[in-house]
Amino acid sequence: MPYIDELGVKALKAKEELIGITTDKKNSALKLMAENLIKNNETILKANEMDVITARRKGTKESLIDRLVLNMSRIEGMAKGLIEASEFADPIGRVLLEKDMPQGMKLKKISVPMGVIGIIYESRPNVTCDAAGLCFKAGSAVILRGGSDAINSNKAIVGVLRDALAMLGISRDSIQLVEDTSRDTAAEMMKADNYIDLLIPRGGAALIESVVQNATIPVIETGTGNCHLYIDSIFNEKSAIDIAVNAKCSRPGVCNAIETLLVHKDVYKHILPKIEEEFVKWKVQLRACEKSIKILKNAIPATEDDWATEYLDYILAIKVVDSIEEAVEHINKYGTKHSEAIITDLEESKNKFMRNVDAACVYVNTSTRFTDGGEFGLGAEIGISTQKLHARGPMGANEITTYKYIIEGNGQIR
Repeated sequence: MPYIDELGVKALKAKEELIGITTDKKNSALKLMAENLIKNNETILKANEMDVITARRKGTKESLIDRLVLNMSRIEGMAKGLIEASEFADPIGRVLLEKDMPQGMKLKKISVPMGVIGIIYESRPNVTCDAAGLCFKAGSAVILRGGSDAINSNKAIVGVLRDALAMLGISRDSIQLVEDTSRDTAAEMMKADNYIDLLIPRGGAALIESVVQNATIPVIETGTGNCHLYIDSIFNEKSAIDIAVNAKCSRPGVCNAIETLLVHKDVYKHILPKIEEEFVKWKVQLRACEKSIKILKNAIPATEDDWATEYLDYILAIKVVDSIEEAVEHINKYGTKHSEAIITDLEESKNKFMRNVDAACVYVNTSTRFTDGGEFGLGAEIGISTQKLHARGPMGANEITTYKYIIEGNGQIR
């Protein structure tokens, strides 16, 4: 039997067990998973160190290594996400609609588990914990397929989580890791519709495109973040500088970091040199349009490709626009419908930006870096959906459930 089929058979069996699990037992398991992470932190950190050493030997750029690295603070953050998930209301069994039908029947629409969820992702081992915890909270078995660069970290994390399940008599196969990270296993998962009910890719544009184009399973598209910050004609200067630096430099290798700065023509000569001073401290490479490059000391000319690129690095494209209308048009043309921000003191501009920008998350006078399940109060997240059907934006446990209708009657026929 093919490897993915073996995992799929186990997942189907675990899925049936999870249908009857109580809320209290799920929450106890999540808390025990969190305790196990902290208790076994040395094992996890040693495994992660092996991955980081391998990545550096391969010449992986530091912004991507930052996504791979675990430390005690990040392990504590993973544990915190599991604890928060345990404290949320159970996403299963929610009554979404209830009504009396004209025929005398009672109709309910209730949330139910998706069943088996497959997740294909890259680099970030914290995704392993977040995804496993949220899928479990949502009553679904999960098959995790991380990248080869984090395989040792992922094995250690999944081992700890599965041990916690076993301690409470819950099937270890509720959480499974694909340990064969070859392309073949990813391709097999995309076609495993006999076992997997929903597939979620989380990673770079190439991975997401491959899954969307090749999967025979329903897919929620996530992740790619070609995000923008637009500075309008009237704005708070300190906020503009602080937000621009935070949105680009705090963690450039994540999907909610900005990749392009748009500036209104009336203010670019004033504000861009001041922003450049701050970016120089972070060694950000600036790629500027014809107007902005004339006043910047450390920029190179931008090309058409720069407007469409998710750098995930200390690189920023800069473009001067004539109006908010041009800014919105640029964002809707090149953006990936992830997170977009405006800095403005004009009510008209604020409203136009919020109304016309096509993105899952639209920010006014604040950083795009807040696009995150934890920051939104959802606990850990399964990913950031950039599509429009079923789920959009940060996805918590509620977004990875489905529903069914229950109709009770007393002998009615049609």
